[in-house]
Amino acid sequence: MKKDKIIFWIATVIVSGMMLFAAFGYLTNEQIKGGFVHLGFPSYFRVELGVAKGLGAIALLLPMLPVRLKDFVYSGFAITFISAFIAHISSGDPFSVAINPVIFLGVLVVSYIYLHKMRDVQTVRENESQAK
Repeated sequence: MKKDKIIFWIATVIVSGMMLFAAFGYLTNEQIKGGFVHLGFPSYFRVELGVAKGLGAIALLLPMLPVRLKDFVYSGFAITFISAFIAHISSGDPFSVAINPVIFLGVLVVSYIYLHKMRDVQTVRENESQAK
């Protein structure tokens, strides 16, 4: 169980940290603004995405939030990573740039798997203690 928690928290902190860093950049960095133009996205989408990434990252880090809410965040982040990969490939960016979202998608999947693995173990333990 301890190993599972460590893996979960490492993966979750990596994804959340990257999303918070991205959110801050989306809202403050002029070069990123130009990147969104290069990808063909309107400026308001950059702001929306920055706010959503920031809120989602915080939601993943707060242990008291329900797993069902976190599942929505995981889904949103997965869609974001897949969409970023497609956008970079479609705009002619090099594969070395386009692969980054896929790598973070892998880390996100690890976080998701271990969140549910820990929750399942906790549910079994609660059921066993109630049966006694």
